[in-house]
Amino acid sequence: MDVLFVHPNFPGQFRRLASALAQEPGMRIRALGDQSWMPACDLPGIDYLSYPAPEAAGDATHPYVKSFEAGVRRGQQVVRTLLPLKHQGFEPDVIYIHPGWGDGLYLKDLFPGARIISLFEYYYRPRGADVGFDPEFPLSFDDIFRVRTLNTLQHHALESFDVGICPTAWQKSRYPDAYQSRLSCLHEGIDTELIKPDPQASYKLPNGIVLNAGDEILTYVSRSLEPYRGFQQLMRALPAILNERPHCQVVIVGKDEPSYGPAPRQESSWRIKYLKEVEGKLDTRRVHFTGTLPFEDYLKILQVSRAHIYMTYPFILSWSMLEAMSAGCLVLGSDTPPVREVLRHGENGMMFPFFDTQAMAAMAIAVLAQPEAYQALRTAARSSVQLGYDFKTVIYPKHLNIVKQHATIFGGEI
Repeated sequence: MDVLFVHPNFPGQFRRLASALAQEPGMRIRALGDQSWMPACDLPGIDYLSYPAPEAAGDATHPYVKSFEAGVRRGQQVVRTLLPLKHQGFEPDVIYIHPGWGDGLYLKDLFPGARIISLFEYYYRPRGADVGFDPEFPLSFDDIFRVRTLNTLQHHALESFDVGICPTAWQKSRYPDAYQSRLSCLHEGIDTELIKPDPQASYKLPNGIVLNAGDEILTYVSRSLEPYRGFQQLMRALPAILNERPHCQVVIVGKDEPSYGPAPRQESSWRIKYLKEVEGKLDTRRVHFTGTLPFEDYLKILQVSRAHIYMTYPFILSWSMLEAMSAGCLVLGSDTPPVREVLRHGENGMMFPFFDTQAMAAMAIAVLAQPEAYQALRTAARSSVQLGYDFKTVIYPKHLNIVKQHATIFGGEI
């Protein structure tokens, strides 16, 4: 059976799935991505293909539709790369795509017999979710109109998929009602065997400070340090936390370049902007910015954490929150819909209002002062992820069942 994964920076969300399917007997796996985006990746059993980076949208293109034009160009590059293989007899049985960038735009036309499994990650709404959520960043009509147009590529994908999956129920709820019944919830999965507590964990910071499990350590992780993930609220809460907890060390993991929202207008990064805001009030000697980290170091940061802050606008739920719970962290999360789907206050974590920095600080101070009082929440947090999101025992069997069903449809064998 032939399975094709298409993602511009493969493996992306398909890392564990593609790797696991490649170990199944009778399964032939190919992966296609943008050669300028794909990381150095060599998962065993997978044949890699790449296409040249498409040209960007032209300067004359209306700003609202630049992403659509870029998606069309990308979809064309995918077809140009796969067409010679089709002429040689390649006909995938199943194609996994993430439609957000346009890679899968023409695949149903190129391979009409293939079953398209689409990962629908997020449908943008001009109101009621991330856009306009934060009053610190007022919304203009231009923003509303741009967001309205932003889903164009997804609408094409919604008309051409066979199986649609969304990582969480809340993310699914963002999609139009007309498609809700055809979408299922299926997260990418967490490797809970690898990501687990380690009471002996330690991590040495670049300045020589050694952090050990059991120390008073407050952690925060985000791909980017930006408002979408509550970075500004964290920075505003830190002075009070560190004033009350004189031995606490704070470790902040993430890059300066924004991933989802715009960059600040008057500073080089949000990190610089909010450091300046709390200048003179914050003991910066105890606040450590690591940038991005190799996975092994990132895991150690989670394992030494006494309290872990996770915040997000009503938006995509980060893997890092589930990974923190799997590692046995006590997660203090923002009371926003994506977090509420997993975190239950007082049962497997704690929650505070997104904009209430005083509540965040008070909660962090209490947890840092009496870690033993919250051990049951740490245990419950890991159990929640094991039962609901473990890749090996929960997520992969569901994917394998989907693929086997389509193997039967096509008369294929696994």
